[in-house]
Amino acid sequence: MRRLFLLLAATFVLLTGTAWAATPTDPRITGAVAAWAVRPLYVDPDYASTADQDELVKVISETSVPVYVAVVPTGEWFPERGDTALLAGRLAAANHKPGVYVVMDGDRSYGVANEIAAYAPDWTYGTGKQSLSSQLKDYVDGIKQYKSSTPEPARTTPTPTPTPEPSSSSSEDKFTVGKALANGGGGTVLGLMGGGVLGGIVLIAAAIGTPRRRKERS
Repeated sequence: MRRLFLLLAATFVLLTGTAWAATPTDPRITGAVAAWAVRPLYVDPDYASTADQDELVKVISETSVPVYVAVVPTGEWFPERGDTALLAGRLAAANHKPGVYVVMDGDRSYGVANEIAAYAPDWTYGTGKQSLSSQLKDYVDGIKQYKSSTPEPARTTPTPTPTPEPSSSSSEDKFTVGKALANGGGGTVLGLMGGGVLGGIVLIAAAIGTPRRRKERS
């Protein structure tokens, strides 16, 4: 029932065209921001029975940078349309705090760095019956803090679709039967002309040599 409510709410947001970066009305986002005011972990009710929350909080507390974790459902049927990094960026924008924002869906952990000089892995994959805290540990072990890089906000808009390259403006000759025949006919004419010239030269030489032979015989 909870998942159905989330899907209906997400569909409503899509149909009404809500500006996500400015007004995060997704119940996953509002729920996470409310929970993060108390601790840096939000677990959707759908995952309450499977998330080892105390261990998750312990892993978060041992990281070298601020980390905010949301264990929520995600996928192609939600407004982010499978772009879980986009959901993490929108969570970061709604929370208004620098750090690494991690979205966990039970199988994978996705993350983004927001306003912090750090590298966050794009995602890590859980194996077998690995606990959520163990999955999170694998993810945060890949976080690296930088001192020289400039902190940037996380992405909150979909990645633009690449524009196809325009076709070449130069007109290339395409093969056609007509052109092939024309080219073949032109070659034939040139061949006949060349053969005619050569034949004429041979005839002239033969005509010049004939009187000489007659004189020699007489």
